[in-house]
Amino acid sequence: MSLPTLTGRRLGWCLAAAVLLVPAVAMIFTTEVNWGAGDFVAAALLLGLAGFGLEVAARLPRRRWRRRGAVLVVAALALVWAELAVGIFR
Repeated sequence: MSLPTLTGRRLGWCLAAAVLLVPAVAMIFTTEVNWGAGDFVAAALLLGLAGFGLEVAARLPRRRWRRRGAVLVVAALALVWAELAVGIFR
C-alpha cells in the first residue's frame, strides 16, 4: 500500500488552507496578530475565489492563455490582499 500523493490541484487547495492557518497559529503566540471571524471569512473567500480562478485558468485552451490567466489571478489576489491588509490605494 502506497502513501497518497498530493496532485497539483490538491496541493494548491492545501496551500490555501495553510495560508489561513498562519494567522490562527500566530494569534496564539503574539498579540500583534488580531484577526476576527470576519477577517478569516474574507481571507477564505479571497483565497477560494483565487483558487477557482486558477482552476478556470488551467482549463483555458492554449498554454499561453493559461499562463496569462494564472498571472492575472495571482496579481489580483496580491493587490486585493495588500489593500485589505494595509490600504495601499488610499
